[in-house]
Amino acid sequence: MAQLRDSFHSRIGFVLAAAGAAIGLGNIWGFPTNAANNGGGAFLFVYLVVTVLLALPALYAEIYIGNQSQKNPVSALGDACKGVSEQLGRKVGVIGLCGAIMMLSFYTIVAGWMLAHALAAITQLIGLTDISTWLSSSSTERNLVFTPIFILLGAAIIFQGVNAGIEKWSTRLMPVLLIMLIGLIIYILQQPGAMKGVETYLVPDFSRITDPKLVVSAMGQAFFSLSIGVGGMMVYGSYMAKDKNLGKLVLSITALDTGIAFLAGLLIIPALFVAQHAGQQVFNGDQLIGEGQLIFHILPELFNSMGTIGLIVATGFFLLLSIAALTSTISSTEVPVAYLVEDKNVTRKTATIWVSATVLFFSMLLIAFFDVLFGAFIRILTTIMQPLSCLFYFIVVGWLWKRGNKLRDVSLQEGRPWLVQWGNYLRFVCPVLLTVVFVNVAILN
Repeated sequence: MAQLRDSFHSRIGFVLAAAGAAIGLGNIWGFPTNAANNGGGAFLFVYLVVTVLLALPALYAEIYIGNQSQKNPVSALGDACKGVSEQLGRKVGVIGLCGAIMMLSFYTIVAGWMLAHALAAITQLIGLTDISTWLSSSSTERNLVFTPIFILLGAAIIFQGVNAGIEKWSTRLMPVLLIMLIGLIIYILQQPGAMKGVETYLVPDFSRITDPKLVVSAMGQAFFSLSIGVGGMMVYGSYMAKDKNLGKLVLSITALDTGIAFLAGLLIIPALFVAQHAGQQVFNGDQLIGEGQLIFHILPELFNSMGTIGLIVATGFFLLLSIAALTSTISSTEVPVAYLVEDKNVTRKTATIWVSATVLFFSMLLIAFFDVLFGAFIRILTTIMQPLSCLFYFIVVGWLWKRGNKLRDVSLQEGRPWLVQWGNYLRFVCPVLLTVVFVNVAILN
């Protein structure tokens, strides 16, 4: 017997949940790192352009498929491809599901680091120096403790369902994230050296915008920061009633995601120049001395040099990252959970346990063989699986899916010429642009 399908109960709940899925460590960690290494303002300019040209249409395509089908990604893609091969669509959906598991397996490890660093600052504040040192030091033991904790946090929200869990917590966590981010920006901008960072970030050197590496980096960042290609946005779209101003909702999600990335850059890049002003070596030429050191070495040293107020700022900063990571992990967890609930007729509780156990297994595997597997998982997902999945979404919307597809059905396009133009853009232009991204990112990696 089919189970009653849960859903979002408000548009703002959907927007905040979908934005939370997109807003993660890629925005608050990855975007500022890429901006700092690629000309600051020049990178920001190109990033905004390619977000509009490519990332927004890709997000629309993924959410549109889920919204029209009102099913999980495996079934949604199967239905959309019925005219050609239902099995092809379902297989691509399963690949996306595997991609979600892959992302969760390494993402929960990194998220555990963020949570550990937040607790390190708190324990330092209350005088538990030895515990603080252990929490802030990279070790297998720390990974074994905090990775399961983060998996359980995500599972606890997913277990409650779409409305009572995902929507409820997204509407709570996202405003908190935004308030904390703005508060940290206000504090950092008052520190010596910050204004030089602001200038670097906001004033573009237009001579650099044609640099191929910068363009490819910005295109990749715009695409990956919206969490497209693993089915999370598709399953969220399926939980929203059909045709509820989907274009406006996608615009809202993209604007919120891009805005958070912009604010993250306004926090991190000035903070780097504050650290440099304080005597830390931050750049080697025009490149960061180590991308991983940005979060876990450079900024903690800066915060420690500020005394008690610095430890309070560090607590807020790493809690901010932990919240961003949590809102992203719950969307990826919902992909396989929705599939098990709807296609295999298991309860949400059982599905959540199975998915969490699977993620825990692969996370432990990554921890055990960290040097070999961790980077490989990230590269395979971000440079192969996500771009190819999204390219398939464009092909489905533009070429394979016919019946009920407003972007291709002539009878449904009557009186709406903009719909024809938008459909043609998704059909012809976006696959070419995304192929360029995929090929160039693959070459650079």
